[in-house]
Amino acid sequence: MQAHIYDIDFKAAAEEEKLTRHDVMAHVHVFAKLCPLAAPIIHLGATSCFVGDNTDLIILRDGLDILQYKIAAVIQNLAIFCEEFKSVPALGFTHLQPAQLTTVGKRATLWLFDLLMDERALRRAKEDLRFRSTKGTTGTQASFLQLFNGDGEKVKALDKRVAELSGFNNTYPVTGQTYTRKVDVEVISVLASLGSTIHKMCSDLRLLANMKEIEEPFEKSQIGSSAMPYKRNPMRSERCCALARHLISLFSNAANTHAVQWMERTLDDSANRRLTLAEAFLTADAALITLTNITQGLVVYPQVIQRRINQELPFMSAENIIMAMVKKGGDRQVCHEKIRVLSQEAGNQVKIFGKENDLLDRVRADPYFAPIFGDLDKILDPYTYIGRAPEQVTEFLESEVKPVLELYDISKITKPVNLTI
Repeated sequence: MQAHIYDIDFKAAAEEEKLTRHDVMAHVHVFAKLCPLAAPIIHLGATSCFVGDNTDLIILRDGLDILQYKIAAVIQNLAIFCEEFKSVPALGFTHLQPAQLTTVGKRATLWLFDLLMDERALRRAKEDLRFRSTKGTTGTQASFLQLFNGDGEKVKALDKRVAELSGFNNTYPVTGQTYTRKVDVEVISVLASLGSTIHKMCSDLRLLANMKEIEEPFEKSQIGSSAMPYKRNPMRSERCCALARHLISLFSNAANTHAVQWMERTLDDSANRRLTLAEAFLTADAALITLTNITQGLVVYPQVIQRRINQELPFMSAENIIMAMVKKGGDRQVCHEKIRVLSQEAGNQVKIFGKENDLLDRVRADPYFAPIFGDLDKILDPYTYIGRAPEQVTEFLESEVKPVLELYDISKITKPVNLTI
């Protein structure tokens, strides 16, 4: 058996399966022909789920390990980005309407924190996995108890040893014929949650690309549109969103499959799981590879960002202007009314006539505001509107991101990813 463990005749197994209509037994028969002395005891006491379920658990474990390194690569790229742009002011948005300023790096920490949650969830899901091991046909271990002549301790020892040889420290204490499909629900939920993170981040990038503030990598010879040669479509981010939506949708398959597993098991899980589990991991893998490429080459346009700040900052400065006037002896209510009127007039210039925001010109032209004319430049300095954003980024990277990246071999996550499709 040891000598022929890798001599798998898939063609012969496929022909055998046509006859038996059973994938595991087809391989048992083909393997038995290679090992005639062992043929009488191959699969003795086992069920097909001893083969299939235990194998699935190994694959789930190894798949989660692969994805952990992929997500670590994205985390590292974003951490570098956050540090580089932590002090670059940018217009914030709530309800997709202009709001108080943030910074380019601070906004990126919002994506990064979600990814840290996903990394933690992937790590926990892998750590929580156990092995089905030798539980028998309906989970009672009856066949193995018979093989060991009623010695329950030997049955328990076998269960533990098979798990250890397969790289698991623990086994599921109770099972039916299968390990509970709730395990699949937990794993797929983690991947679906990752999908929501990727979709949110890449949607933001697509919006920022529309604003011409940040762009994903765009090659010299890349074509954005077959009809409109000037276009620079965010196709990588769009691809991530497409993959992420599919990934999110797979959760319902896992949950519904678990919900209909009658008693010790039914077989309507099998075909569904072969699609759902494979697609979930392949989809997450493809999305993370694409996201790694995106985060390696994000392009920021500070002048565009500054222009947008200049368009909105006059309105945002209204409260600071009022406070400055009060400090100079002005009446808060009078000042508020004057600013309100001037703001409405400036707003009409922007919305009705398509002109630039001229609120500050109106303030400078009103003698009432003469006491603060010399302070207006300071009042309008964008850096006075970003709060502790730069410090928040620094503290976040040090306290939250660094400990996570230290869990990984950096040499495995620093390779550049070039997409050719």
